Amino acid sequence: MEVSEEIRRTKQRFGIIGDSSALIGAIERALRVAPIDLSVLIIGESGSGKEYFPKIIHENSTRRHKRYIAVNCGAIPEGTIDSELFGHVKGSFTGAIADHKGYFEEADGGTIFLDEVAEMPLSTQARLLRVLESGEFMRVGSSTVQKTNIRVVAATNKDMLKAVKDGKFREDLYYRLSTVLIQVPALRERGRDILLLVRKFLRDFAEKNRTPEIELTDDARQALVDYHWPGNVRQLKSVVEQVALFEAGKRVDAATLRPYMPHVEQHGLIAMADGSQFDYNQEREFVFKMIMQLKQEVDALKQKLGTDTPNTRITNSVMELKRESKDLIAYGGMLHSSQHAVKDAQPEDLGQVDEVNIQQVEAEPVKTLDETERETIESALARNRGKRKQTAAELQISERTLYRKIKQYKLEN
Repeated sequence: MEVSEEIRRTKQRFGIIGDSSALIGAIERALRVAPIDLSVLIIGESGSGKEYFPKIIHENSTRRHKRYIAVNCGAIPEGTIDSELFGHVKGSFTGAIADHKGYFEEADGGTIFLDEVAEMPLSTQARLLRVLESGEFMRVGSSTVQKTNIRVVAATNKDMLKAVKDGKFREDLYYRLSTVLIQVPALRERGRDILLLVRKFLRDFAEKNRTPEIELTDDARQALVDYHWPGNVRQLKSVVEQVALFEAGKRVDAATLRPYMPHVEQHGLIAMADGSQFDYNQEREFVFKMIMQLKQEVDALKQKLGTDTPNTRITNSVMELKRESKDLIAYGGMLHSSQHAVKDAQPEDLGQVDEVNIQQVEAEPVKTLDETERETIESALARNRGKRKQTAAELQISERTLYRKIKQYKLEN
């Protein structure tokens, strides 16, 4: 597909990779609507790159010298979202110790990007509709009408028409927001763009971590193109980085690559997402490879700490490395089969892995999904020192979901 110079410059400026007709069409549509002051609704699956398009629209509009504010509606608790968007006056609620400007006031003259707009409460939707129709709003607790001149670009990964039908989203607001619709294609719809992204992620990982690059065979590249990528670009990057880490400097074929590609359950049977039968032998080899790499890390750790280091310190380090490898296996959807593979393994199959470590793996009880999820969230919170925004970003979930999980598992403290 022939691409204009303007689209090439836009891709380069915003770091967009891909030449598929669906992607180019979306960029062209964003550039076309940018100078015209209309509301835009961007729809697409989670992880498909919707966040690039409001920036393209703002930077190519007459508002580019004014403020651009991005708001994740799904990350703001329902009780405070009105205050965040429209501001509040002193004393309007407990904790309102001073007047506060909302995003619509702060971004006056500019552009506001409302991500996950389908998560917005109905009461807030009514306020937003008034802003879109008349530019008027009131701070929470105030009776004074204020004016704002702002352009709204919204995005969602939900079926908005279904949300309207179910009464979860106002029909009049939907049509007001979707004056212009931009459909961002899912990764599986972008064909050979997948290989361009893989090449970039591999190069970036090798440069950042100073590891040797891997070489993909033709069947491995085809397997990447054929996979359906439910998590889109975000998932692709995660899978590529795992392969780049554990297969550094190697030639990777489809058989080596497949265990890194998450599988799904269908009718109680384990099946690969591309429709092929799940190979437990490959799964076993993958687990053995992880354990052998773990042993190498333990040996290196022993040399670094010295032979006179107390066994307890080494044991703690071993357990920490084992937990990290277990998290990687769990990410790929292979926790269940991996536990069986380790349980059935013989010491000679594992090379010279310490018998103590094998016994620890065998003796560890199978955890429930809730226990695993709780530990994952608790560990992420600890790594980020309790900062919930950073924790949600690391776990790739919305802050609202994280708040709910923290409350569910009683992790407030």
